[in-house]
Amino acid sequence: MRHHIEQLKTGPFVEETSFGNWFISSNTWKIRVLRIALNDLERLFPEEVSKQRDIILDVGCGFGISFNELARRFQPSKIVALDADPDLFNRAGKAAKACSVPVELVDGNAARMPFDDNSFDLVFCHQVFHHIVEQEAAMAEFYRVLKPGGVLLFAESTKRYIHSYLIRYLFSHPMATQKTASEYLDVIRSVGFFVPDAQISYPFLWWSREDLGLFEKLGFKPKQEREETLVNLVAVKK
Repeated sequence: MRHHIEQLKTGPFVEETSFGNWFISSNTWKIRVLRIALNDLERLFPEEVSKQRDIILDVGCGFGISFNELARRFQPSKIVALDADPDLFNRAGKAAKACSVPVELVDGNAARMPFDDNSFDLVFCHQVFHHIVEQEAAMAEFYRVLKPGGVLLFAESTKRYIHSYLIRYLFSHPMATQKTASEYLDVIRSVGFFVPDAQISYPFLWWSREDLGLFEKLGFKPKQEREETLVNLVAVKK
């Protein structure tokens, strides 16, 4: 497994482990992680905001598993997929070609994106933000590139989960930048996003628990008072 930080022309990039790359390209990731998050995010959409979005920015697209899911759910005319991995085009090229809408792959860092102001109708950031070193700068960029009325779909693992022993062993992350759910909310709101409580959820999925849900399977109910391991939200640029 590889655990190091490379300095790219676009900024620091934390290289994922071999296990991490396998997992985020797997069917388990697609069904158990990505689809469940998107289902929750769609549920959180405010009623007065249309789900149909013309141009979508997929931040940290990885292997492109999200492309067809985004196309099916939001009917965009185009998806722009940004990722800092130097092997982006080999990793996501096949999925981009197979997508039902045009996909443009862009090699770049989320903290310094090469897009004009007010370029996108939706920014999708799923299980990516905890990989970003310059989080405050990246969130300001999300706000900048969204059109007024644009939507940020944010689904993230928190410090409690990323700092757990199992995740430390299997995956590679910039540990010093990890945040709690409330700290992520502070970052998002500080740049100007509107995020009412009705557009936030805190799933406690089995894979986000240190025991992988074993205690609940044995009949023990999860604690109501706990440090959250996941946060999903829909933020709007007013």
